[in-house]
Amino acid sequence: MSVVRIGSWKAWAAALAATLVSVTLPAITATPASATTTAYDSTYYKNAVGKTGTSLKSALHTIISSQTKISYDAVWNALKVTDQDPANTNNVTLLYSGVSRSKSLNGGDVGDWNREHVWAQSHGSFGTSAGPGTDLHHLRACDVQVNSTRGNKDWDNGGSAVSGAPGSYTDSNSFEPRNADKGDVARMILYMAVRYEGDDAWADLEPNESSTNGSVPFHGRLAILKQWNEQDPPSAFEERRNDVIYNTYQGNRNPFIDHPEWVEAIW
Repeated sequence: MSVVRIGSWKAWAAALAATLVSVTLPAITATPASATTTAYDSTYYKNAVGKTGTSLKSALHTIISSQTKISYDAVWNALKVTDQDPANTNNVTLLYSGVSRSKSLNGGDVGDWNREHVWAQSHGSFGTSAGPGTDLHHLRACDVQVNSTRGNKDWDNGGSAVSGAPGSYTDSNSFEPRNADKGDVARMILYMAVRYEGDDAWADLEPNESSTNGSVPFHGRLAILKQWNEQDPPSAFEERRNDVIYNTYQGNRNPFIDHPEWVEAIW
């Protein structure tokens, strides 16, 4: 009668199990579900594709800094094109409220729409001069009174309901846009942070986690903006707007509309 030694049996079983694992569980490399590809990846973005972190931010800065600047007066007519209501070509769609309003009602009176700086002018003191003050990638048509309510506040969740902008909320130092505009705001703010890096006549604009930034060249809160970017993906309206700004006015693109996953890749 043969005898099976327990120690030898255990060693043989362990070796067999290791062999089976190596055969049945190969390494798997998957592309993240959020990754996107665009027609511009092999041309406009070719020097950025495949990079992450500061390398990606630097590459995108170089790419989007090649830009035609327009005057603040020219912004009026540009917004009538970039923010045109797809359902009514005589109107613009207003940020924060989604209201469709006649293009002719641009001005400073109650019932008018005006030029909202999503990156507040005071956060870096760039005013309305050609450059960050006239960059269409963060300028939007907005109801005069709603624009006044937003003021130069940072971005965060919560507060009291904003009159004239259902779904938007505000408190003493922050503003929360309605859900349909959350991603738009996030991608505009982070575009500005990449475009303006302090290597020209303007301040180095950066996101941070503060909601009391005042006049320093920062806008918060980054964690909330990242959430909004995920929560509200780029819409057809945003994509069309990006194309119009690129093809007709400035010659540069907002990379976070084309590649929203680059927000997480950088920050």
